Amino acid sequence: MSEHRTRTEKRRAQESARNKKEKKSGAFKKVVVSALIVMLVVIIGGTATAVAMISNAPPLDTDELVFAEGATIYDKDDNEVLRLQGTENRTYREVSEMPEHLKDAFIAVEDYRFYDHMGIDVRRIGGAIAANITGGFGAEGASTITQQLVKQAFLSADQTVERKVQEQWLALSMEQQYSKDEILEMYLNINYFDESAWGVGEAAIRYFNKEDLSELTIADAAVLAAIPRRPSYYNPNSNPKAAEERRDLVISLMEEQELITSEEASEARAVDVEDQLDFTPAEENIAHQSFINHVMEEAESIEGIDGEDLYAAGFDIYTTLDPDAQQHAEDVIQSDAYIGQYPDNEDFQVGFSLLDTQTGAVRAMVGNREEAEAQRGWNHADTGSGQPGSTIKPVLDYGPVIDSQQWSTGEQLVDEPHEYSNGGSLTNYSGNYSGNVSMREALVRSLNIPAVKALQEVGPENAQAFAEGLGLEFDEDPIHESYALGGTDEGISSLDMAAAYAAFGNEGVYNEPHSIRKIEFRDGREIESSLESERAMNDYTAYMISDMLKDVVTDASGTGQRANVEGLPLAGKTGTSNFDGPERQEMGVPEGGVPDVWFNGYTTDYSAAVWTGHNPRQSGYLIGEERSIAQDIFRHIMEHVHEGEETGDFTQPNSVCETEMEDGSGLLPSEHTPDSEITTELFVCGNEPQQTSDAYEVDGSISGLDATYEEEDGEIIVNWDFPEEEADDVTFSVSHDPGDGMNEVADSSDQQYILSGPEPGEHTFEVEAMQNGSNIDSAETSVEVPDGVEDEDDDANEDEEGRSEDEDDDGDQEDEDEEDDNESDEDSEDENDDEDEESDEEDDEDDEDEDNS
Repeated sequence: MSEHRTRTEKRRAQESARNKKEKKSGAFKKVVVSALIVMLVVIIGGTATAVAMISNAPPLDTDELVFAEGATIYDKDDNEVLRLQGTENRTYREVSEMPEHLKDAFIAVEDYRFYDHMGIDVRRIGGAIAANITGGFGAEGASTITQQLVKQAFLSADQTVERKVQEQWLALSMEQQYSKDEILEMYLNINYFDESAWGVGEAAIRYFNKEDLSELTIADAAVLAAIPRRPSYYNPNSNPKAAEERRDLVISLMEEQELITSEEASEARAVDVEDQLDFTPAEENIAHQSFINHVMEEAESIEGIDGEDLYAAGFDIYTTLDPDAQQHAEDVIQSDAYIGQYPDNEDFQVGFSLLDTQTGAVRAMVGNREEAEAQRGWNHADTGSGQPGSTIKPVLDYGPVIDSQQWSTGEQLVDEPHEYSNGGSLTNYSGNYSGNVSMREALVRSLNIPAVKALQEVGPENAQAFAEGLGLEFDEDPIHESYALGGTDEGISSLDMAAAYAAFGNEGVYNEPHSIRKIEFRDGREIESSLESERAMNDYTAYMISDMLKDVVTDASGTGQRANVEGLPLAGKTGTSNFDGPERQEMGVPEGGVPDVWFNGYTTDYSAAVWTGHNPRQSGYLIGEERSIAQDIFRHIMEHVHEGEETGDFTQPNSVCETEMEDGSGLLPSEHTPDSEITTELFVCGNEPQQTSDAYEVDGSISGLDATYEEEDGEIIVNWDFPEEEADDVTFSVSHDPGDGMNEVADSSDQQYILSGPEPGEHTFEVEAMQNGSNIDSAETSVEVPDGVEDEDDDANEDEEGRSEDEDDDGDQEDEDEEDDNESDEDSEDENDDEDEESDEEDDEDDEDEDNS
């Protein structure tokens, strides 16, 4: 059956369909034409833009290709310190001197189609574009060896479109002017290989002591090809592990590209990179080498700067260096002028870092004991060198528990035998225990048990998070409880410790340590330091830790007294690590010998950390006065940098309250608490103790106080009673008033007092019960001594009248009797004196027994 009833209807339907088709076709043509017009405009505009960019490109200059400009270093006041590049450490080599496997190693890892492209690699650009779309701009580069050469010689290191266009244009131009071998020759002579070595010729001498390049093995060539990508990181002398990993990558690429055989590749990979080396350091000495080393590493880590750019792109690097502080630190550490007990061991090393407390700016750094350091060698200041020992306690133990649990500085902890949660044994360094101690005392005396208890209270995970907020990183996650005492699995650098401690002196704000303020390029463009400050803890935590650490250097029981600078508000902490049993036995370490000794401290102006030890660890130990070197270094340098400065004390925040409390109880003192037992501690406001101690309160009272005159013996006997169950540690002070004022006459634990030979008249006695210097109770009584002297005189007169007639006859005898009487009285007085002395001696013996008990 037909869909249309008439032919006319069918024709109209066909015409309608044809019109719709023509309309769609016309619209598509319009879109195509429009797209072609847009593309043409873009091409024309892009071409014009590219032409403008290219017109600003620098000319090719052969001298620039051979001698690129290195970075210039400036101090904190913009004074020039030095230039990194020195042509005296460049040995230019002809391509004909280079063995094929040396050239192949660089081609394999940097530009394996080097001999096929004309300066830019279109296929590689396509791959890089895809990678940058998925991984973000800069995810993968497409630079050929030719492009790298012109970039190092002529262009800035920024990643702008203009710089890339200029780079590609210059690469194409260079390929028109120079042969492939000439370009490769210039490239291998312009690269920087760390250790003050420019070019493969100097690098071969530096790392392998091979002046003849033909002596380089495939493994040697792969090591050299690995370095330029990131010179300090792939330096085989200072970082052999990373260098070997990249060397093996280069070897695998050479094998994959059939530049060497599989047998040759296996043989090269089997060589230990450290066995390859015959390192020969540069003869020159660069000023402030440790600091400059750190600046170079920091610059290489900045996004947009490649390692080779630093040594060839002509940067101006403005640093945080304080030349005066740096020079003094070098004088103290790298000479014997200030410290006389440096060990006579070439493996003894020092890592010292000095930072601005408020900003984290590195002011000085010394990473080696030697006066002449190998350039880009191991820097013991910014590289983890040793376990931190007890310097970790404010960071992992007491800081976290104050911050989260709001412990006071008077928090009571029991120093007693204790265990880790896994049952492991735990002791104090001394092997002794102190019972109840405050957190302040535990930190000042560096006791181990309370520190572990603090970490257990807050939990390892929270403690680790607190420390990571201060810039410390740990391989273990979570950390072990043994970290509470500094027994970390990895070493920590003095730079990181100085930065962590600085946060305590900066009211809890942490600044990442940095040595670069800004980098300025040839074209005037700048990269400024964008480090941000972060609050790492509450302000009360920072102040309470600082207040306790001040006692470490000033208190008589503090472990850091030797580091103190008189008159300087200073906080600090000592730290010592230990050898384990097998190490001690294998090395023959005597009692008292230790591997690492630290001192970290800070003021409101500067924060410093000092590590002393040996590298490698098994090559020596510190003992005796050598264990004080870290404190001595700290004192000498901090005294110098603060000289003439008005350094303020740490400011107590409103969140912290001072409260008097009874020592050892954690409670408020009572009216009976002796002054000697009252301390002032810091509390987070609102958490002060509310309960009053009753430790010195006694319920007993004096009763039955009575004074009796014994006429026959001529004595006054004073007696009283005191409850026996309350009498422990109670003494009685007896005062006597014969009518001319009250004076103390006795102080003993006896409940009786005897006064011999009292004068006639009223005698008043006051007895006070005393405990630990405080009055418990008092009572008073009086007694009358009768006046019996006058009656005795009358009887004597009567006798005298009755014997008056015999006076002449008996006079001589009477005199003799008087003499005998006088002698008898003197003997009696001597006996009484002896008895009093014996009584006093007995009282003294009783007092001594009580003290001992």
